[in-house]
Amino acid sequence: MFDGVDRMIDLQFRMAQREDLSVSFQNARPEGVVFELANVEGVERVEPFRVVPARLESLHREHTLGITGLEADGALRQVVSASGTVHPIPATGVVLSEFLADELGVGPGDFVTAHFLEGSRPVRELEVVGAVDDFLGVGAWVDLDYLHRLAGGERVFSGAHLLVRSDREGEVNRTLQGFPAVAAVASPSAMIESFQEQLDESLLIAVTFMLGFAGVIAMGIVYNGARISLSERGRELASLRVLGFTRREVAVLLFGEQALITVLAIPMGWAIGYGLALWMITAFRQETYRIPMVVSAETYVWSAVVVLAAAALSGLLVRRRLDGLDLIAVLKTRE
Repeated sequence: MFDGVDRMIDLQFRMAQREDLSVSFQNARPEGVVFELANVEGVERVEPFRVVPARLESLHREHTLGITGLEADGALRQVVSASGTVHPIPATGVVLSEFLADELGVGPGDFVTAHFLEGSRPVRELEVVGAVDDFLGVGAWVDLDYLHRLAGGERVFSGAHLLVRSDREGEVNRTLQGFPAVAAVASPSAMIESFQEQLDESLLIAVTFMLGFAGVIAMGIVYNGARISLSERGRELASLRVLGFTRREVAVLLFGEQALITVLAIPMGWAIGYGLALWMITAFRQETYRIPMVVSAETYVWSAVVVLAAAALSGLLVRRRLDGLDLIAVLKTRE
């Protein structure tokens, strides 16, 4: 889970959202607002965007959202898939979130009907030119100029993404918040911290419980196997002690089989765990967020360490029983 969340944050907040600040206007503003933002001290680049509410329809399926218009040559906000591929904004047509495309039952080359919900409320047929496996919410992206033509009316903007000098970001933020037309100023870096804190807190609790249960189960299985083996071979092992085998040598004979089974089981556990994780991520995909399937080498190592630690603890508990074998009772048996 942590691997997937880290990957999601890296792609969403470091590749897709590359701006330093994102400004949203209370109402759509004309083109002159771009020059006003560019004149703020510390702002180095301004990329306006427009969001128009629309209802997308395909046969009997529909979904209402805001269609986002981005500059085709923009560098501050990009459409990025789970693989890290940047999807260019086409001159015509619409790029949809894969989750939304599945909901509407469409794919590249199909058409959706867009009922725009502002202005003169035009109805347009849009070709789906791409479906992107993204992570947060669902989206529909078009070229900014193309969106102006689709929605009709004058060229207006809903907000802008800004590149700001690092030493002036705080000052620029305060200046923008003082503009009466500005509804909100968002900082991706602050969003990362908040998002990471919330997810880490909730995931940490869940993962701690899962690791605890997994460790108890692993320890119980290994301990039970070693106990059964000790019960079945107790006399033989005690006899070996009488014949001169050391406690260490007898323990190696008893635990060698359990160690071999445990080591062979770890790769099988990796494969089963990967399949379970893939099923969980697929089953819990939702419109709000979708965690990508990522398992790092460190995660494989930690899972093996948990199992080996549980096995070692179980071995220590059984070793105490092994050291307490009654050798005199073994000598008294007729065998």
